Amino acid sequence: SLSAGLDLPGKFLFATLTLMTLVAILVFIEEAVYIYKKIPSSKRSIIIWINAAAPVISTTSCIGMWVPRSTMFTDFTAGIFFAIVIHKFLMMMIKECGGQKMLLRRFENGRFTISTGPCCCCCLCLPRVPITRKTLFWLKLGTFQFAVFRPVLIFLSIVLWTNGNYVLYNLSPKGPALWISCFIGALTLFALWAVGIMFRKVRILLKCKNIIPKFALYQFIVILNHLQTTIINIFATQKIIPCAPPLSSTARGSYIAQQLLIMEMFLITVISRVVYRRKYHDLEPPECAAEEPGDKKQPP
Repeated sequence: SLSAGLDLPGKFLFATLTLMTLVAILVFIEEAVYIYKKIPSSKRSIIIWINAAAPVISTTSCIGMWVPRSTMFTDFTAGIFFAIVIHKFLMMMIKECGGQKMLLRRFENGRFTISTGPCCCCCLCLPRVPITRKTLFWLKLGTFQFAVFRPVLIFLSIVLWTNGNYVLYNLSPKGPALWISCFIGALTLFALWAVGIMFRKVRILLKCKNIIPKFALYQFIVILNHLQTTIINIFATQKIIPCAPPLSSTARGSYIAQQLLIMEMFLITVISRVVYRRKYHDLEPPECAAEEPGDKKQPP
């Protein structure tokens, strides 16, 4: 075990990061109790799922830090959980608009701008799509497919890994790791694209619900959990991160990624508690919003 051979600063670092993980879990539990008591049942489970993303990633990173051989399982667990959270975030935006029927009434003649990131931000020539029940279905399918197929691909990876056919850092075209990673990457882009299209349409309407800070926190988790970890792993594979016996370059890169994630997810957990704990008023029905300007024009 690596922890048995740690010096005093190393033990202090491990203890501090473990304490931060425990505090993040306690903060989330307290927040979940508050949400369960104060939030309507239609939104309760979705908001709890979204708030759980950072503590779960912090917990899996902490377990991977203490038990290095479990890194593959902990990374895959965090990946599966966050795939579900991406779908839940899209559903939360629909719920905050009053549900699907109310959203369709609010944007009866509106259109979705599909030339947005991360897939089509440069394709400004793409047409704007009418907001209908069918287009909403395709957006929900865009995130739902990720929540379904990523666990299946991760399960396949674990099966191949136990058989010795899957090596995480072996990205040769002959190995399955490269193709599975590329397929998961494509599914991730489509899911994030669907969320981006919906957010671009409802961000003004839901500004009173602090949807912009909530979306920013969600984006930070995506970037830190996926992009940051991928960059560090690439640096470790290319030996840019030097080995430090008894740790190889890849093992050291994994430790650096896990320790950074614990600190970052702790901060996001605390900030999420502030953002989601505020009391927000429900949006007025579309008819009331449409009648208000006319009422003001009428003479007393």
